[in-house]
Amino acid sequence: MSEDDRILLDGAAKAALARTRDRLLILCLGFVLAFGVLIARLTEVTVLREEVARAPATQTDSVSVARVDITDRNGEILATDLRGTSLFADARVIWDPKEAAQSLGKVIDGLDVKAVARKLSTRQAFVWIKRGLTAREHDQVHDLGIPGLYFREEPRRVYPNGRSAAHVLGYVNVDNHGLAGIERGLDEKITDPSRNGRPVPLSLDLRVQHALQDELAGAMATFQAIGAAGIVLNVNNGEVLALCSLPDFDPNEPIQPDADGLFNRATLGVFEMGSTFKTFTTAMALDSGKVTLSTRYDARKPLQVGRFTISDFHPENRWLTVPEIFMHSSNIGTAQMAVDVGTDAQKAFLAKMGLLQPVVTEIHEAGTPKLPRQWHEIETMTIGYGHGLAVTPMQVAMASAAVVNGGKLIHPTFLLREQGEAAPFTRVISDETSREMRELLRLVVTGGTGGKADVPGYPVAGKTGTAEKASNGGYAHTKLLSSFMGVFPAQHPEYLVLIILDEPHGTKQTFGYATAGWTAAPTAGNVIRRIAPMLNVQVAPIEPGPHEPTTMAAAFEESH
Repeated sequence: MSEDDRILLDGAAKAALARTRDRLLILCLGFVLAFGVLIARLTEVTVLREEVARAPATQTDSVSVARVDITDRNGEILATDLRGTSLFADARVIWDPKEAAQSLGKVIDGLDVKAVARKLSTRQAFVWIKRGLTAREHDQVHDLGIPGLYFREEPRRVYPNGRSAAHVLGYVNVDNHGLAGIERGLDEKITDPSRNGRPVPLSLDLRVQHALQDELAGAMATFQAIGAAGIVLNVNNGEVLALCSLPDFDPNEPIQPDADGLFNRATLGVFEMGSTFKTFTTAMALDSGKVTLSTRYDARKPLQVGRFTISDFHPENRWLTVPEIFMHSSNIGTAQMAVDVGTDAQKAFLAKMGLLQPVVTEIHEAGTPKLPRQWHEIETMTIGYGHGLAVTPMQVAMASAAVVNGGKLIHPTFLLREQGEAAPFTRVISDETSREMRELLRLVVTGGTGGKADVPGYPVAGKTGTAEKASNGGYAHTKLLSSFMGVFPAQHPEYLVLIILDEPHGTKQTFGYATAGWTAAPTAGNVIRRIAPMLNVQVAPIEPGPHEPTTMAAAFEESH
């Protein structure tokens, strides 16, 4: 081999060696770059996991709030917080959003896999996956070992008594913020950290609430009503001991297909109350001084007012005194009393009684009364016996309590008053008028339409009302709203019970009639029979005299 050949060979070797060295250098640089990216990613994941472990506590604390217990007047828990586990993710740490979502869908019941995959694809630092995991779901998600998934303990609102007092308590959203009832109305108080866990005591008595709800449900089933409402109220301090609206809902699971269950008939529903309104007209007339118990009105024939005819369902066809008008529930006599007092005075009186504006309580769901478009003499007459003005049951309970408690209008409350605390009031009628009204209300039970509400040992005073429901600019003769407002003990009332049945139907036992004397009145009597001993109401001696209607016709409430 010549010298030139050796030189060429040596040059080629050197060139090959240089290329190899360059390739190795590039390869090493590639490995360094790859490991650098991997190390950077691992560092990012580690740091982010440490940050997320801290950051979500701040983020979620501002979302899910702790709430103190709500109790009844006897300390029974009505609503409380339990610790629950929720699942969230840092989408920046999730390697494969689609695969992670599919894995979660296999262990979490009802999870929307596509929706979760979209959330995880956003690369956001915080996304909820599911609130309120079960213990099984928690363990199985943990076993998946997917980086970027985290658990968070947060309060979950629980109502241990289920549907009982549902419309009073209301419910919360997924973040534990109040959406209805007391949970909404007292949201700030219930979530106030300065309470240091002290519960919020309500005026409700869970025992009374159960009795009211049970009797209403039974009456609703017996008379095939589409709805019902009831209130038990302390007439002397305004405390609401029970309130029920049916159909109802379970506040543990408030979302349901039937929205009617969420509607609070007792505070939000507005109804023409029929003859129960005669209580206010009679009290107004007596308190005005223009009418006395001995005043007589001509009820021999219907009243003709323009194109309108005012008649009695069971006419007496004679002159009637005020007690007879009230006992026999005469529309003719009541309409004439209202006219004697006058339209302006009627408006002023009903406003003073709180019947022309919503009732303000701790529950924000309050209906607004429906007033007549024009208020002339004919409206004065019809409103006098309960048609043409729609109000809420809570308004009726409040105003009725004032009629019997000595004339003091006390705004109802769902909060337990302090022992010895005097309830603020506005005087609306005289004590003498209130005494006369108590006697008239008792007369309705002992000799009129409310006989089936009386309870031996606990004399009841009250007024029935049967109203045809407004429909298409008129009234539906087959759709009734039957009600009974009762107080006990009759001479010195302590408690009021208001019962309303929406579109009840007659039964064989009621001879096919669905009027209040046969439906709402006995339901009220059943409630009083059960709750009076619970409330330590003193048993009174049985009064002599009739407690049942002497004839079938006398038991029927006027409903037109």
